[in-house]
Amino acid sequence: MEEAELLAEQVAYYRARAPRYDEWWQRSGAYDRGPEFAAEWDRQLALVEDALATFSVSGHVLELAGGTGWWTRRLARHAETLTVVDSSPEALEINRSRTGRRDIGYEVADVFSWLPDRAYDVVFFSFWLSHVPRDRFGAFWSMVRSCLSPDGRVFLIDNHNDPLPLRDIKDPYVLEYHPDKHVRRVNDGRQFNVVKIMYEPDELEGRLEDLGWIAEINATRWFLFGSVRPK
Repeated sequence: MEEAELLAEQVAYYRARAPRYDEWWQRSGAYDRGPEFAAEWDRQLALVEDALATFSVSGHVLELAGGTGWWTRRLARHAETLTVVDSSPEALEINRSRTGRRDIGYEVADVFSWLPDRAYDVVFFSFWLSHVPRDRFGAFWSMVRSCLSPDGRVFLIDNHNDPLPLRDIKDPYVLEYHPDKHVRRVNDGRQFNVVKIMYEPDELEGRLEDLGWIAEINATRWFLFGSVRPK
């Protein structure tokens, strides 16, 4: 599959999935694994939220691939201004409803072709870097650098490969796992190819260091997260 076709399918998947996407985050519906699993999810998520609080979001903030707004609400509490970019108008409509804030700027745009028209103090993205093809990694981070003010910083959150996987518990929307790619479905039966690259902290830190960044990346069983700044 050509990369352009793959990325187009990825956009189409998240547009189609938007109405049900929050089931994954809320551990509801097809993702309900019971109270013990939900409690562990919440415990790990609390570690990520603590790290973001320590990072201390402030000033002019840009959220890339903002999706349905679970993190947008948190960013909006501390940002002087907040701009949210996503390729899915369906997801951004949910985001607007969730935040209920008229002072947030929303832009429907492909993150791979979007360019900033101002500088930001913080760039944030969650569960997005794993959807950036390896050969676009450098170009993506060049774009991020172009978004930052002189003292600007980055905070990222993503999935982490479970070191203790349970064979009987899989993502119900993933039909096939391939290196750097998933085949996923939506509820109406349609199937889509999606980029999915699972990083370990040291690998990601090394790749970013090679590009001129200083990264402090941590991981729980299910989450990868940390801060990044230019050298």
